[in-house]
Amino acid sequence: MKILVLNGPNINMLGIREPDIYGKESYDYLVEMLKKHADEKGAEISFYQSNHEGALVDAIQQAYFDKIDGIVFNPAAYTHTSVAIADALKAVGIPTVEVHISDVSAREDFRQISYIRDIAVKTISGRGLEGYKLALDYLTDGE
Repeated sequence: MKILVLNGPNINMLGIREPDIYGKESYDYLVEMLKKHADEKGAEISFYQSNHEGALVDAIQQAYFDKIDGIVFNPAAYTHTSVAIADALKAVGIPTVEVHISDVSAREDFRQISYIRDIAVKTISGRGLEGYKLALDYLTDGE
């Protein structure tokens, strides 16, 4: 199974940006943790992070041509603003798990809106970086 882990704006700043909300582990730590977990699951995994909406749309479209089986996606701030990303996910039809490190339901009002939630096969929120592993498990095992 081929999985794309896609991350939106500021996820590259993990460990630096608001560690009380997002934790002290770095983006590199996240990548290494997920590579190990994917190896254990027998999944092929690739990673892409961008602070640019159009680049994320391009990555979603490319996932279709690369025959990606599932996407683990933390759209970050674009969760609440990007119709373009939502449309790209609809267009490709690849099963996508929406992931949020923090519990967005307990945060600011604007974070309650997700353009991705209705398209995603599952949303995992508030589980820290462990949420990414749970998303990978869901896509590989259906759990």
